[in-house]
Amino acid sequence: MTRTLPPGLTATAVVAASSANLGPGFDSMGLAVSLYDEIVVETTESGLVVEVRGEGEGQVPLDRTHLVVRAIERGLRETSVSAAGLIVRCSNAIPHSRGLGSSAAAVVGGLAAANGLAAQAGSVPMSTEALVQVSSEFEGHPDNASAAVLGGAVVSWTENIAGAARYAAAPIRLHPDITLFTAIPAVRSSTAETRILLPDQVSHVDARFNVSRAALLVVALTERPDLLMAATEDLLHQPQRAPAMQASAEYLAVLRRCGVAAVLSGAGPAVLALSTRTELPGEALEFGRQLGFSVARTPVGRGVKWSSGVAVRP
Repeated sequence: MTRTLPPGLTATAVVAASSANLGPGFDSMGLAVSLYDEIVVETTESGLVVEVRGEGEGQVPLDRTHLVVRAIERGLRETSVSAAGLIVRCSNAIPHSRGLGSSAAAVVGGLAAANGLAAQAGSVPMSTEALVQVSSEFEGHPDNASAAVLGGAVVSWTENIAGAARYAAAPIRLHPDITLFTAIPAVRSSTAETRILLPDQVSHVDARFNVSRAALLVVALTERPDLLMAATEDLLHQPQRAPAMQASAEYLAVLRRCGVAAVLSGAGPAVLALSTRTELPGEALEFGRQLGFSVARTPVGRGVKWSSGVAVRP
């Protein structure tokens, strides 16, 4: 039985950005990075009010098609509650359309905020496993979504059970010597537009190459960061996307020539660098600025946090 929430309840969620693929781990490897969106939702007697500050302000819809609202409503259904009206306030720091998981963060944050409301009604909030499942259903793959839910580095996968997709993920311990650097350009890119650049079929040789590198990537991330350069090589998506984002491809090549294990972040155009150095080489930093990238050392992100009524911080 669905219970209608009374007006005046408030819940907050804070959710991190994420970088998917990490080179060879296409649609399976993910890593949360510490750029955070905050969502505050309040129940009201009727209607819907959506407010957006920061990234996406003045660009995203302010109605029920807003991704956060869709996720909140789905989360309420999953926890057997409903709301006659909502005020949804989004404070966004995750850049949109850059390959840093802004859509996954919107979904995970909305679902987590719904958990905060449901808990006040005595309903059982969605478990971590359920958050991964439902958020991945929105995305169609679990790499960004699971990283946003769990934080840190994750390996995710999809199973077909009775004709339905089951999404799951497992965290992996990131080696403490690894430092992350994000390089974010001003230009945007659509995941859907760059995904169509990928071929429907790949050669056995290329598939074998990526399987070996994806397996090596787990070793490099957890135990042997000295192997990161080889472990982040890829043949299945980065070369194919390069013509659509030439600046990103050029900067990726420069970083790697400087000995920095750099990858396209998700579908791009942002670039993620993983290094055992605490600073990038001066040549790489200057070249990035010349190409229009904002380059910064960015700590690993934490998993989504939600609370009932009181703001939470990363």
